[in-house]
This record gives sequence, structure tokens and C-alpha cells, in this order.
Amino acid sequence: MPRPKKKRKINHPPKMHGFKPFGIRFCDTEQVVMQYEEYETVKLVIYDKLSQDEAAEKIEVSRPTLTRIYNSALKKIGQAFVEGKSIVIKGGDFEFDKDYYKCNRCFKLLESIDRPAKCDECPEEDKLENLNE
Repeated sequence: MPRPKKKRKINHPPKMHGFKPFGIRFCDTEQVVMQYEEYETVKLVIYDKLSQDEAAEKIEVSRPTLTRIYNSALKKIGQAFVEGKSIVIKGGDFEFDKDYYKCNRCFKLLESIDRPAKCDECPEEDKLENLNE
């Protein structure tokens, strides 16, 4: 029986839900799902310019595991780019350093120890999604 997967440490959720190709209606595109840990790995290695060893330490996995996650992310990005598919960032085996909530009306990201009653920019209550679950 394989070992259970360790949750990957994610510093901060992405500012967006994903990307779509320009010039194609969103409803006409197929989706590629990128998990949060794949997004974080690309962010650390490409954007933050960390070595794979440093990135592996940040998300608390071995370097070979980080390489597998990174290669999976690059394959998905390439597939979306070449085939004109949108990328949706969701799911995975992860945990954030802090508790984050997202307003499903205006998409504002809220950081809070306790679940906020509502978004401070929207009049409606109960539109918050717990990103830590």
C-alpha cells in the first residue's frame, strides 16, 4: 500500500482562478486543471527564480517530488498554450500558511483567522469560499 501524500505548503493562493486563450470564447474552450501545488511550483521556480532544491524545501517535499510536480505543470501549460485550452487552478493536496477565503461575487481574497461573516466590499452574506478545504 502506498504512503499517503503529504500536504504541500502553499504560501498564498493565486490572484486569479486561471487563464483563458485570447480570441476564443470561454464557453468554447476545453479546460486543463492545474492544482495549487503545480501553480506554486511554477511560481517558485520560474517567477521567484529559486532552484528546485530551494522550491522543494519551501513546499516541504523532496526534490524528485518537486520535479514531478513541476514537469506536470509545464505539460499542462504547454497543452493549454498549443491546443488553445483554458487553465483552471483548483484542487490538490495542499495547505496554506494562513486561512484564506474568497468572495465568489467579486473574487476578493480575504485573509482571516476566523471565517469572516461577509466580504467587506459586497452587500450579500454567505458568498465566501474557504480556500483551505
